[in-house]
Amino acid sequence: MIGPLDGATLLWLSFALLTLAAVLGIVIVALPSAPRLPMARRRPGVSAGSSPLASVANATTRGVESLIRGRGGNAATLLERAGVKQPLKDVIVLIGSAMVVGGALGVLLGGIWAGLLALVVVPLLARLWLALMVGRRQSKFANQLDETLQILAGSLRAGYSLPQAVSTVAIEAETPTSEEFARIVNETRVGRVMEEALEDAAVRTKSEDFFWITQAIAINREVGGNLADVLDGVGHTIRQRSQLRGQVKALSAEGKLSAIILIALPFALIFMISLSNPGYVSLLFTHPVGIVLSIIAVLLLIVGALWLRKTVQIKF
Repeated sequence: MIGPLDGATLLWLSFALLTLAAVLGIVIVALPSAPRLPMARRRPGVSAGSSPLASVANATTRGVESLIRGRGGNAATLLERAGVKQPLKDVIVLIGSAMVVGGALGVLLGGIWAGLLALVVVPLLARLWLALMVGRRQSKFANQLDETLQILAGSLRAGYSLPQAVSTVAIEAETPTSEEFARIVNETRVGRVMEEALEDAAVRTKSEDFFWITQAIAINREVGGNLADVLDGVGHTIRQRSQLRGQVKALSAEGKLSAIILIALPFALIFMISLSNPGYVSLLFTHPVGIVLSIIAVLLLIVGALWLRKTVQIKF
């Protein structure tokens, strides 16, 4: 049993952690990264001064960088696919600060167990957010492929070489296409083969259509021919696939909406009944038979959700 003094101490400790984590996260987001070259060497006679908060933030990110050195390859790749510009070390520190903030708020509002639950939920929400960002970025890249092919074909017909056409796409296209093609241009400038850079971009974006484009470019560079006409043919095929994909989405939208309603309906009923008659619903979570039935219902709900997802998910 926690006494009044322990409760007050816990309250102040949670408030202190909340404040520290919030300030640290704001400092990392607001302040620019520390320059790799000391200010005294960049501007002779000028000393590099920094605030205490910036020093703490930089020291924290350096410590995280030393811990994840050589171990964060998958996480860094995920950030690249999501289009996150901040380094992995800063993202980890921000997620850690959010965990501390969530844990402190949970302790302040609901006690120890709520704080522990918040510590688990925050990184899961961060992972879900990154997955959503990756999916959104890949979808935007796929929707911009038609315009990308038109720019490539037009540049080639205007007399540009393939590297110049790729550079034109990097300048004129919208994000994320411009970012991916700018990376391709930079990689080819340092000596990498164009085909390898294009294939890596197709892997990062997980675009089957763009992989076809890379294969068409690779084959054309080996056997020769009019690459602009080849790209026009590939673009016509991609447009037909996009139209078919849109028709499939329209036809399966009703099934997806039905699946969402069927999955959310049990939770909505439990919520409404708990408001009108709490004692009636509490038996599901207090009585042994109710607990067993609740577990069985959750398992059946998961099986039904996976079944519905498989039904409305059409691959072609």
